[in-house]
Amino acid sequence: MHDCNLKIRNIIVLAIALTPLRPLHAQDDCGDECRVNSNLAMVVNVPVNPTAQVVGTGWGLVGGAGYNFDKRNAVIGEFMWNRVYPSGGSLQPLQAALASSNLSGNTNLFTLTGNYRFELRGRLLGTYLIGGGGWYSRNTWLSNQVTSGTGTVCTPVWLWWGFTCRSGRVTANQTVTTSSSNVLGANVGIGFTLRVGESPYRLYTETRYHYAPTKNISTQFIAVTFGIRY
Repeated sequence: MHDCNLKIRNIIVLAIALTPLRPLHAQDDCGDECRVNSNLAMVVNVPVNPTAQVVGTGWGLVGGAGYNFDKRNAVIGEFMWNRVYPSGGSLQPLQAALASSNLSGNTNLFTLTGNYRFELRGRLLGTYLIGGGGWYSRNTWLSNQVTSGTGTVCTPVWLWWGFTCRSGRVTANQTVTTSSSNVLGANVGIGFTLRVGESPYRLYTETRYHYAPTKNISTQFIAVTFGIRY
């Protein structure tokens, strides 16, 4: 199962990497008047509570394409993938239930969103606001099956990895290796651009807050992005 997930991830990452290249090449001569936009970037994922109680900083990729109505207003469709890992010591309750410290895990976050961007662009520098929403998918994986015992206090780590709780206790005799949750979510953020070479190519950095009401515990993180766009 894990090998299959890795293959799917590699296919998705390759698709993201290749998608913007054709539009980029096609618009070499349009300067600042391009109608089609595109972006490709690396992402640093910084979780915030309650997500930060379970996983630490991760990384990923984002790619997108859209349409510029004019120099200030645009819409962009984006696909983003992020990988996050358990924060220090957060797996201890599950390791105790497994009666072994030989337990690891990770979480893949996938988003497919439609976004609106309002931009103020100078010849060299620019800034913009961006926000939107769409499909958010959280997929967790544990290296071993974990079975919950009786009388275990419910904490965010149990909820994150797919266990359910009742009356403040983890539901007994649940066996979990993987779990997933697919919901609609939203995002909002701010970015800055720096022109490089001929228009319309620009480096950009962006900070965007993402919220998704995923099953059991919400997924909330700040995506800090570094990449190239036009």
